[in-house]
Amino acid sequence: MAKDQSRDAAFEIAFFESVLRRDPASTDVVELLGGLYTRVGRIADGLKMDRRLVKLQPANATAHYNLACSLALTRRRVAALRSLREAVNLGYRDFDWMAQDPDLEGLKPLPAFVTLLNQLKPQS
Repeated sequence: MAKDQSRDAAFEIAFFESVLRRDPASTDVVELLGGLYTRVGRIADGLKMDRRLVKLQPANATAHYNLACSLALTRRRVAALRSLREAVNLGYRDFDWMAQDPDLEGLKPLPAFVTLLNQLKPQS
């Protein structure tokens, strides 16, 4: 990450952390922080935010997908697959993104991941 981008991300993180301290139930801020933390390599912090968002919005398919990504990045493959299955069950349907998402690289060789992907694959 370039120096200016790193500074910008640090500013954004500090800003959103202060907003979250004032409004701990702000799902938008929790989601933004999860993405920011992950983008700057703070994977464990991103995972915490993703878990928090799933607790705040248990029926949010994208929240479960993001949690699966964080779990995959921390090599928790079984938990990542479980969260990914839940995302699909809740309506996640972006086959193209799931197939090429770099966060899921650790899952791609697994038969369970291939099965999930095939469930989403557009029928021709």
